[in-house]
Amino acid sequence: MTTHFRHTRPPSPKSAKSATGRTAEVFDQIAVDFGIDRPPTFVVLSSVPELLAPAWALMRESLIAGDGSRTGKELAALGVSLANKCPFCADAHTVLLHATGDHALAEHLARGGTPENEEHARVLDWGRRTRVPGATLAPYPFPPDQAPAYLGTALAFHFINRIVSALLTEQLLPGNAQRFRAVRSLAGRSVARTVRRGAVPGAALPLLDAPGPGPDWAAGTPVGPAYDALRTAALAGADLLDTDDLTLVRETLWAWDGGHPPVVLRGFPNRRERPAARLAVLAALAPYRITEEDVAAWREPSRSDASLVRLVAYGAFAAVERIETTMRIPAARA
Repeated sequence: MTTHFRHTRPPSPKSAKSATGRTAEVFDQIAVDFGIDRPPTFVVLSSVPELLAPAWALMRESLIAGDGSRTGKELAALGVSLANKCPFCADAHTVLLHATGDHALAEHLARGGTPENEEHARVLDWGRRTRVPGATLAPYPFPPDQAPAYLGTALAFHFINRIVSALLTEQLLPGNAQRFRAVRSLAGRSVARTVRRGAVPGAALPLLDAPGPGPDWAAGTPVGPAYDALRTAALAGADLLDTDDLTLVRETLWAWDGGHPPVVLRGFPNRRERPAARLAVLAALAPYRITEEDVAAWREPSRSDASLVRLVAYGAFAAVERIETTMRIPAARA
């Protein structure tokens, strides 16, 4: 499993298996409700349990247990992952579409196609558009009462994509075996029973530390507290940056239009002069561009892997917050 990780050395599978306390409870619930034992997507967060639990909770309560079809939410998550240029997550959602039983759709998308079903195409496009701050997301391509689950799914993967792109390799399976149709189908079928079984809403909330109700768009659903808990945990990473760095990150995010930076990173913080700000801004806008040199410039003996995960999570959620606070959704609920 260690071949999945970049820049950090999270607990080994053996250590994760023998985890205790809240970390063990999270991994137990992931195995039951996600159908995958200690997936690297969450193992990479395991050095920071206060991030691991809410990241899982938001994904579970929106994608897995939230209202709406699993196929639709997988399409929304796939759209987000494509917009964020996260091949690991895009491949994962293709496999999970196989798990829903939508094999032809999964393979059509794996070949770069657009869904033939108009509703599916609209949901995929909607997921892509959520990357742009201030984008008009209404009218929804799903029933309005399912908006908390779909919005929660999109925002969960805006965070997860950035963690994955920064700290994992692009290989979902060893040797990129997911490139082969038979492997994608087999991998999907291995978790099909779990995916199609559904899950009881709210079961992840006991894993959280007294979260608030969350934003208005998720009012009255388990998605709201899960989002609030992740926001609190991720933005606590601000203590790893000084005041000037925090101002720079916030100003950069405020000016961001949802685009990807050019090949030459002009205007980004210099890694020698402001390494923490550089890592946070890259985590927000282009986590796949974080290099060993960027991490090495920031590293000091006192800066552990857990600190790096917290710093990346801060930058990742700064982008999520920029998207969430500017979502133009009130008209869709009027």
